[in-house]
Amino acid sequence: MRHGCRVAKLGLPADQRKALLRALTTELIRHGQITITLTRAKVIRSEVDKIITLAKDGSLSARRKALGYIYDKRLVHKLFEGANERYGSQQGGYTRVVRTLRRRGDNAEMAIIELL
Repeated sequence: MRHGCRVAKLGLPADQRKALLRALTTELIRHGQITITLTRAKVIRSEVDKIITLAKDGSLSARRKALGYIYDKRLVHKLFEGANERYGSQQGGYTRVVRTLRRRGDNAEMAIIELL
């Protein structure tokens, strides 16, 4: 049974959805904040939290898992260097989703997701 195991499909096949989530996670970690639709922001929030938790761990296996997910090798090294001093005391909740104005073309709900 799959009760309660729903995944946000985002209107994409599985391979394209995974690639989109990887790309959005990489860009959020690189820039600190991005503006995307509200549904996508809610989905990548959990992905970014997992990567930052790996960075706080700092072990070699955690670094390899992050390198397998994030596209930029230098970005992973930068994240792992500063994760403990930036997020050391936090136990999750590393991102904030703020709703903004709806998109003009199709009236989609937009949001800004940012790292705390």
